[in-house]
Amino acid sequence: MLCAERMQRIVQAIILGLILGLAGSKMFAAAFVVTVAMMVMLFIAGLTGFCPGLMILKNIFPPCKCED
Repeated sequence: MLCAERMQRIVQAIILGLILGLAGSKMFAAAFVVTVAMMVMLFIAGLTGFCPGLMILKNIFPPCKCED
């Protein structure tokens, strides 16, 4: 079953595919804006641990269980 953290990675992969599609369609400005937005969100999440997208996904999917 999908959990929130795995679903977040799937959404990130879809966004990267969208960026590649925009660049392939020669919509470089839009691809650049989406890339910068994704970079800023990942940077903030890396520094603070706060990720709005993950908070939303945790309301839809259960959190992943850590298997140590």
